[in-house]
Amino acid sequence: MEREHFEELVAEVYDGLPLEFRQRLENIVLIVEEWPSQEILASVGLKHRNQLLGLYEGVPLTEGGRHRAALPDKITIFQKPIERICRSDKEIKRQIGETVRHEIAHYFGISDERLREIEDEKRR
Repeated sequence: MEREHFEELVAEVYDGLPLEFRQRLENIVLIVEEWPSQEILASVGLKHRNQLLGLYEGVPLTEGGRHRAALPDKITIFQKPIERICRSDKEIKRQIGETVRHEIAHYFGISDERLREIEDEKRR
């Protein structure tokens, strides 16, 4: 998929978030990169670049992360790992949505463990 089209899908997903969430996102940038770097992989304890779909970097709201004079928090969506696990444009957009929501949850201070619990509860 062309990078520009992928970025448009990311923007569509962001614009489709509920307004009450978008209004609470302060001083945050959302970017697209092709692959995570080896440094990023090492920082999150992964070895293979296709294992990481997105990354939140910043100080979560629950940790007093609203020192807004500081640099913005950052959410990076990794295009190639997402494309590798999806078979169609529709699947890519769905996965982008899941990844963006997952990283925004980290911004709000929700851990990976809690996100897994929430997913398990939804499946029941």
